Amino acid sequence: MLNVTDIHVYYGAIHALKGISFHVDEGEIVSLIGANGAGKTTSMQTVSGLLRARSGDIAFMGDSIAKMEPHKIVRMGLAQVPEGRRVFSTMTVQENLEMGAYILSGKAGAKTEADLEMVYTRFPRLRERRKQVAGTLSGGEQQMLAIGRALMSHPSMLLLDEPSMGLSPILVQEIFDCIREVNKGGTTVLLVEQNAKMALSISNRAYVLETGTVVLEGPAAELLENDQVKTAYLGA
Repeated sequence: MLNVTDIHVYYGAIHALKGISFHVDEGEIVSLIGANGAGKTTSMQTVSGLLRARSGDIAFMGDSIAKMEPHKIVRMGLAQVPEGRRVFSTMTVQENLEMGAYILSGKAGAKTEADLEMVYTRFPRLRERRKQVAGTLSGGEQQMLAIGRALMSHPSMLLLDEPSMGLSPILVQEIFDCIREVNKGGTTVLLVEQNAKMALSISNRAYVLETGTVVLEGPAAELLENDQVKTAYLGA
């Protein structure tokens, strides 16, 4: 479904991604894990078109998207939930969700009301707060809103960047349960996450990044038992 091949990304003279490759098959949850500065978010933003690779290719459903503008990538079915949530803080919960459906406006069969109901069913707390200004929500509620907003665009693949950041352990569990449910509903997931244990616990496969390169990859269950991963990322 997604093929990232030998991409090199620079910030000025800084070589941030040094020829990394990974793939995501339809129906999977695939995680990119690693320490701060490893290149996880850079990888995600390059896939979503917010950053440009200097070389290499990114293919989604067989079509190259490496030089495509971000809004066109969203229309293809790739929706990103950015690091830090990035909700529209002065708009209500419902207005945020409606913004997520903007690419469907004018499309035959667009059902915003039905989609809102789908999100509210998945996140009952958002229904309770639908008229509340998004900037006043808790961190966990904002994360639910950011995921719900992305789901409003009917993505075939969801890109999640650090969904557990700044959340309490109980809320982290709730968000990861939600990611699992979204995946069971048919949405493929690419997950960038510093909480390696949680990420590996729900993933099919994972890639370990260090300083812009992939140093390990494999089934998530195997990486959970890998001594190198345990020592570096699981506190074992």
